[in-house]
Amino acid sequence: MRRVTLFVNGTSKSGKVVAVYGTLADLLSVASSKLGIRASALYNGKGGLIDDIALIRDDDVLYVSEGDSFIDPQEDVKTAEEPSGANTDWLTLNIGGRCFTTTRTTLVNKEPDSMLAHMFQDRGGSLVASSLSQTRAFKGILLLFSPPALPCFLSPSELWGNKQDPRGAYLIDRSPEYFEPILNYLRHGQLIVNEGINLLGVLEEARFFGIEQLAEQLEVAIKNSQPPEDHSPISRKEFVRFLLATPTKSELRCQGLNFSGADLSRLDLRYINFKMANLSRCNLTHANLCCANLERADLSGANLEGANLQGVKMLCSNAEGASLRGCNFEDPSGLKANLEGANLKNVDMEGSQMTGINLRVATLKNAKLKNCNLRGATLAGTDLENCDLSGCDLQEANLRGSNVKGAIFEEMLTPLHMSQSVR
Repeated sequence: MRRVTLFVNGTSKSGKVVAVYGTLADLLSVASSKLGIRASALYNGKGGLIDDIALIRDDDVLYVSEGDSFIDPQEDVKTAEEPSGANTDWLTLNIGGRCFTTTRTTLVNKEPDSMLAHMFQDRGGSLVASSLSQTRAFKGILLLFSPPALPCFLSPSELWGNKQDPRGAYLIDRSPEYFEPILNYLRHGQLIVNEGINLLGVLEEARFFGIEQLAEQLEVAIKNSQPPEDHSPISRKEFVRFLLATPTKSELRCQGLNFSGADLSRLDLRYINFKMANLSRCNLTHANLCCANLERADLSGANLEGANLQGVKMLCSNAEGASLRGCNFEDPSGLKANLEGANLKNVDMEGSQMTGINLRVATLKNAKLKNCNLRGATLAGTDLENCDLSGCDLQEANLRGSNVKGAIFEEMLTPLHMSQSVR
């Protein structure tokens, strides 16, 4: 009995040893079954077509074809060897399970001092590592260099401590999502990051691979993408959107927000917490601020003419130079507005209704309070220096300990008793 070794045409791998019996057609049938192809022709090692089974000798090596011409298996060996050889510039990186095909030139030329450049440098036909007597660290990765007397050529996988996958790609345990923008940068020199990719992740990869120029660009891009630290003032349009989206029974918290220069006139701002908010130079004319919390808020230079300020809390607020002409602080239910300790220098409160208002230890220096209703107001310890109180109603008002130096009390509606101003 004769036996032969069968290979698929053009290859010298995965051969099958079979017994030769019967006719040539029987052998082709066995070859089809063993090799999983449609065998239609047999060739010997020199490419000769076998058309008679009598020509086959024991231990012959035959190549089975599906009808195509003979292909020398040595060419397949050469083709398989070329990708890992030094003559090709192309290579594949397996980054965290995702493959990237690029050239050694791309990895080396743009950033010659980077880790990738040192890993894939091609000198004298081999990938060169450096000498064992010297070391160079790239972000925690140690590159070993061989001494001049003992040349030691290491592949990138040996250099980095990684292996190659079955397809020959160099395994690198990093994030493919963040590596892709780095590879594109090495290709064309431009930083392009797709939407949805975190720049901080790309920055960490750039630092890891020692690509310093890219890292600098990323730091600038990250800084520019951050919102400004001082936060731009909220506009009327933005604030109205917030108001409409908030149920009327829910408390709207605007503590510490910046409304500087905003137009909030004629809006319903009842019960809103504006504590420590910046409302300087705001237009709040005829706004409804009933029971709003403006404690320590900045209202300097704001215009609140005709605003409803019933029961408002303005403790220690700064309203210097603001206009509060014709404001209503008087609540029929008896809830009193509290402006204790407020800075009201140079304010204009002419014609305002302030029955029972608490202005204890507030500063009203050079303020205009002409024709104001201050009946029952608490002005104890208040600084009223050079304040114009002409035409005011101060009946039952408490001015004990207040500074009335230079204050004007002309055309008073009710007489001012000494008991109101003496401790």
